[in-house]
Amino acid sequence: MSDQTSGPNPPEPTVEPDVRPDIEVAVPHDAVLREPDAEPTQPITGAGWTSPSDSHPTSAPAAPPPQPAPQPSPIPPQQSPWGPPVDHQSVGRPAYAPSAPTTSMPLSRADAPRGRVPGWIWPVVAVLALLVGLMGGFLGALGYDRWDGRASTYDDGLASVQTQDVAPLDADNGSIPAVAQALLPSTVQIIAAFQGDDEGATGSGFVLDRQGHIVTNNHVVQSAAEDDGPIKVVDFEGVRHEATVVGRSPVYDLAILKIDDADGLEPAALGASLVLHVGDPVVAFGSPLGLSQTVTSGIVSALNRPVTTGEEDNISSYINAVQTDAAINPGNSGGPLVNLAGAVVGVNSAIATTGGGGLAGGGAGNIGVGFAIPIEQVRTTADQILKSGEAQYPVIGAEVRTGGSASVGALITEVTKDAPAEDAGLLKNDVVTEVDELPVTDGIALIVAIRTHQPGETIEFTVVRGGSEKTVKITLGGEVG
Repeated sequence: MSDQTSGPNPPEPTVEPDVRPDIEVAVPHDAVLREPDAEPTQPITGAGWTSPSDSHPTSAPAAPPPQPAPQPSPIPPQQSPWGPPVDHQSVGRPAYAPSAPTTSMPLSRADAPRGRVPGWIWPVVAVLALLVGLMGGFLGALGYDRWDGRASTYDDGLASVQTQDVAPLDADNGSIPAVAQALLPSTVQIIAAFQGDDEGATGSGFVLDRQGHIVTNNHVVQSAAEDDGPIKVVDFEGVRHEATVVGRSPVYDLAILKIDDADGLEPAALGASLVLHVGDPVVAFGSPLGLSQTVTSGIVSALNRPVTTGEEDNISSYINAVQTDAAINPGNSGGPLVNLAGAVVGVNSAIATTGGGGLAGGGAGNIGVGFAIPIEQVRTTADQILKSGEAQYPVIGAEVRTGGSASVGALITEVTKDAPAEDAGLLKNDVVTEVDELPVTDGIALIVAIRTHQPGETIEFTVVRGGSEKTVKITLGGEVG
C-alpha cells in the first residue's frame, strides 16, 4: 500500500490503514470513489502419548556345579525407545540421557541351538527383506510428501487447529485492567519489510491458535509478501520469531502468518461482534507508533459502518466495520478490539483523520474515529486461508457507481455478460435500494452488503427500474482475493 496521503483538503474525514510511525498510509474515505469531472465505477464484489513399558532385566545363567557360581552381572532396564518430547529450548544437549550399555553374556557353543536351516530359506528371506525395504521407502516418501505439502494448510480449516472460544472473564466484568492482563500475552507486534527496508512497516496482530498462526492486516505485510521480504513477530515477552505468510486477502485486508516455537503463546479468545450494541465498552490492543503492548479503551460508536481503505493499483478493501472511539493510531493495524469479557470482536484496521498529510504534519493522528473488521469475517477468511492458502470473496458480475452526484440507492452502471447478475435479470441503470430487506444508500454500501455473504449464497435485491420496484434474486459467484 502506498505511503502517500491522498484525499480532499481538510476538514473532510479520510480513512487510512496504518503501517508505521513515519509512513502514513492515508486514503480519503472516498478517495478511490471520486474523480473530478467523472463518475467512476467499481466492480461489485462481495465479501500424551504413553511410552512403551521398559523391558525387565534378565538374570545371567550360573556356572554349573561343583565350581563356585560367579556373580551375575547387573543388567539395567532397557531405555524405552520413546523418549520425552524434544525440548527445543535446550540447545546443545540431548532431550534425554542415552541408556547405559547393557551387560550381556554370550551363549556357549553347548547352549547354541542345533539344527540345519534348509538352503532355500536364505534366498526367500533376502527377497522378502528387499520388498519390505522398498515398500517402507515408498510409504515413507509418500508420507513425507503429504506432510510437507500440508505443513501450513488444514482440510478442516479452523476446526483443525486449537483456537480459544471461551472468554477468559465474566461477561459482566467491568475491569479494563483485567482485560489487559488477559489479552496482552496474546497480542504481538509485527515488523515487516516495506519498500526495501527490512523493518519499514510496523503493525500489530494476535495469536489465533496453539499451532502458531497469527492474525494481522494484509496492508501490514503486503509489501514484504510481494517482495519476499522478512517478517518478524515480536511476542509479549519481546522474543522475535521469523514468520511466513500462509495466505492474504487484500479484499478483506486480512493476513494469516505462521511462526514456529509457539508453545508459550496463548491464543486470544474469539468472540462475536453481532451481539455488540452501540455504547458497549471495548479495549484496543496493539503497537501504535511502534510502542508495543499498548492498551486503549473506548466504546462502540457505530455498527455496520461501510468503510473503504485505498490500496495500491486501485485495489480497495471494503469493510463492514465496527466503529470505535478507542484511540487507534498507525501501528495499531491488525491488533485485536476486545470486549470486557476478554474476547476479540474485531481487528483494528483503519482510522479517520482530518487530513493534513503524514504524522509530521500533525493532522493524521487519532481523532476518536477508528474502524475494526468484525470477528465473523476474520473467522471466515482465516478458515478459507487455513484450508487452501487462499481466501474468496463473492461477486455478482456488475459495476456500480461509487462517486459522482448523490442518489438514493446504488446505481448499476454495467452488467457483465453471463455473470450471476445477468442470469438473475439485473439490468444496467437499475437502482438497488435494499439487500435482503436492509437499506442500501450508495454504491459502497452495496459492495459491503454483498461482501458480508459468501460465494454460493443467494441474496435478494430490491431494485427500482423505470419508476417501478422489483425483486431480483442473485446467486453469488466467487473470486480469489
